[in-house]
Amino acid sequence: MRSNKNLSDGPLVSVIIPTYNRGWVLREAIESVLAQDYANVELIAVDDGSTDDTPGILAAFNRVTVLHQSNRGVSAARNSGVAHARGQFIAFLDSDDLWMPEKLSVQLDFFQNNPKTMICQTQEIWVRNGRRVNSGKRHQKPSGMFFERSLELCLVSPSAVMMRKTFFTGMGGFDEQLLACEDYDLWLRIGVNHPIFLIDRPLIVKRGGHADQLSAGIGLDKYRIQSITKLLDIGVLSPEQEKAAVCVLKDKCRVYAGGCHKRGRLREAAYYRSISDAYC
Repeated sequence: MRSNKNLSDGPLVSVIIPTYNRGWVLREAIESVLAQDYANVELIAVDDGSTDDTPGILAAFNRVTVLHQSNRGVSAARNSGVAHARGQFIAFLDSDDLWMPEKLSVQLDFFQNNPKTMICQTQEIWVRNGRRVNSGKRHQKPSGMFFERSLELCLVSPSAVMMRKTFFTGMGGFDEQLLACEDYDLWLRIGVNHPIFLIDRPLIVKRGGHADQLSAGIGLDKYRIQSITKLLDIGVLSPEQEKAAVCVLKDKCRVYAGGCHKRGRLREAAYYRSISDAYC
């Protein structure tokens, strides 16, 4: 890694890359971490039971700590990486994304200048099927307290985030019971009481459009519904937050139940209508 003169002796940052059968892009993700202009970094790659050439690719990097586990999903992989991390700060990088060389140093500078900050993220460049695209207005990232806006869709990217390790563990990490939308779930739990700050610089390349993306699957709203009901059930929301959460929950249940009914899944449709009715 190239050392940054001002930050090479700064706090240790633990970078976690979870990966499953992503040998075709994994090497580029790793190299974007090794190219950071901040030197005090430990890179932990968690192989979530890959059956492709991922193990061989990881073995070629002697500066990467490699953890192997049976296929348990991205939440378990990220949580496992954090459990082994020694850094004061943690950052996640999805194996199909890339970082700009100054990503970590810019975020650490933000923490140094804002010592009460627990978590921040950066702007991103979107690439779909090899072509750069502009994000829609509804996907534009806010900064600070934006729980209500986060209810509708995910406004934080795992690859763009850096946070204090103690903060992550205190929030309980990623929910390993969720098959998708685990990041949406965590950002919601954080956003109830904590600001998520934005560094308005595009310091990651978020690549999408490939078939193995979890976010490309259908029916993701059932996991968002589960996340919202968890928050409502434990009673941590303010009256304003609860009102917004119930409104979004009922809308998502209505849409998802309608889709189930259209496809002949009548029992599932009835179940999601009953969830909506329970929070009237």
